[in-house]
Amino acid sequence: MEKLYYSIGETAGILGENVSLVRFWTDSFPEFLHPRRNAKGNRMYRPEDVETLKKIHFLVKDCGLTLEGAAKKLKSENGKVDGVFKAVEALKEIKARLEEIRGTL
Repeated sequence: MEKLYYSIGETAGILGENVSLVRFWTDSFPEFLHPRRNAKGNRMYRPEDVETLKKIHFLVKDCGLTLEGAAKKLKSENGKVDGVFKAVEALKEIKARLEEIRGTL
C-alpha cells in the first residue's frame, strides 16, 4: 500500500540522497514540486512529487544536465523524459533481479 505523504527524510531515502539536496531541488523547481506542510511546518511529499524528484534525479545525476537544463527538459519534453525514465527504472529492476538470481546460483 502506497503512502499518501512522505516526509523529506523518507523522500531522500527513496532517492538515495541527502535531505539538504531534496530541499534544494524543491526550492529550485517550484513549478514542478508542491510539497504540503504539516502542522510543524515540515515538508510532506505526495507520491507525484516523489516521482518528479526521481525524474529530476535522473536528469541531473544520470544524464548530467544542469538544474536549468533539467527544468527546460521537463517543461518541453516531459512525456519523452517520462518514457525514458520509466524504461531506465524497469531495466534497473531487471538488473537487480538478475543479480539476485546469480547470487543464489
